Amino acid sequence: MQTVELLCDPPLDRAVREVWQRLADGGVDSLAHNQHPGHRPHLTLASCARMPAGAGERLDGLLAGSLPLTVRMTGPLSFSARSRRRVLSWSVVPTLDLLRLHQRVWEVLEHAEEPDPHYVPGRWSPHLGLTRRLTPEAVTLAHTLLGRHPDLTGTFTAARTFDSDTQRTRPLGAPGHG
Repeated sequence: MQTVELLCDPPLDRAVREVWQRLADGGVDSLAHNQHPGHRPHLTLASCARMPAGAGERLDGLLAGSLPLTVRMTGPLSFSARSRRRVLSWSVVPTLDLLRLHQRVWEVLEHAEEPDPHYVPGRWSPHLGLTRRLTPEAVTLAHTLLGRHPDLTGTFTAARTFDSDTQRTRPLGAPGHG
């Protein structure tokens, strides 16, 4: 699997990590437990088995001209996972600028192999992940721990790809990459 991700500026990154830690401290299996050295809060714009040839270079140019991008985060969002389990996320308001960027990323990825249908335009729900797969009881505990989850304005200032086969990331839109 290969993804295209937006990365948070330091204040937004800290805010998401604080939520991860609050959940972990309360006994919820949050993303604070992810030990991968490249793991950090991010917004996934696209996911596919393989990007088409030349997509990285075209994404470099697109993302260099599209960031920074300010967004508003709102309440928790829950997605079904395997069996009865759920994944809890922090919803990102889909602004016109964010939706346009998402559409343009998928135009670059038009011929990608096996696009993940959850991330294609018209089906995508922008979010930042907070937990791993939770039982219904753990979802209830997470909501209790979070209370009235505050809205927050934050900025995405960088982008990258992640390849799950190699476990490597590559900056997108950064100097020297387009």
